[in-house]
Amino acid sequence: MPGMVTSIQRFSLNDGPGIRTTVFFKGCNLRCAWCHNPETIRLQNDLLAYPEKCIACGHCVPVCPTGAHARVPSGIAFDRTKCTACGRCAEICFPGAMELAGYRRTGEEVLAEVTQDIAYYRDSNGGVTLSGGEVFCQPQFAKELIDDCVAADIPIAVETNLCWEFDAMRPMLEKLSLVMFDLKLWDDAEHLRWTGVGNALIKENIAKLDALGIPLIARTPLIPGATDNAENITAIAHFLAPLKNLQYYELLNFNPLGESKYRALGLENPFEAARPLSAAMVDPLRTAAAAAGIQVKVG
Repeated sequence: MPGMVTSIQRFSLNDGPGIRTTVFFKGCNLRCAWCHNPETIRLQNDLLAYPEKCIACGHCVPVCPTGAHARVPSGIAFDRTKCTACGRCAEICFPGAMELAGYRRTGEEVLAEVTQDIAYYRDSNGGVTLSGGEVFCQPQFAKELIDDCVAADIPIAVETNLCWEFDAMRPMLEKLSLVMFDLKLWDDAEHLRWTGVGNALIKENIAKLDALGIPLIARTPLIPGATDNAENITAIAHFLAPLKNLQYYELLNFNPLGESKYRALGLENPFEAARPLSAAMVDPLRTAAAAAGIQVKVG
């Protein structure tokens, strides 16, 4: 069954150990206010517009079936209200002013791409990582890719929010070499406020996941004014401490790289003015987490 991805990133060094290929799934069941990959949220095509890259060649005008592109005295105007994200303009826009996020791929097509780097995976103890979005929002596609990679003897990892029914995930989780999961906020009400869902299911799933014996990496993004307080980090670290298969707890500094994507999607960015935490702000959080007796890294 074909699935929808936003990109396949080869030679990735930040999505698990070694050299990896990361497959970014489209669709997510959380609505984190700070999401730095907003183009992965909806399980449908999105069109990103970068007018600063436009050279006014006009090739997009005749191919657009809804008239969303038009010549104007200043160059080319784009009316997003008319756009259906069909992607025809992106196909012929060689400067990259129009970019389609979301395209259908079969499992065979993805496997053909990720297997190109098997030698690098083996030399570096790397592999393939499924990321998102949320991988388990496309369970059939995820299962196919996991099964294909296992059959090809390629280690496969998943980055997930774990906000899914555990019994539905379990057959896939059991085949993974690594699971990287987020626990963003300890307080259920705060989790609901910032992500749109509570965290009770996530906490339950973390305990069940640990029982499978799979290596785990836990992560909390450090979001200014939301997650970046010692009380939150301390509570999460103490919850993680009893896990038998936890490799380490990673504090991910705020990533502002999504700003251009919000503008390109025509979306408001609630954290547009936010910037990464300074070392002086991160160090006390690292110390608070380490006090729970677990290994802590800052990414």
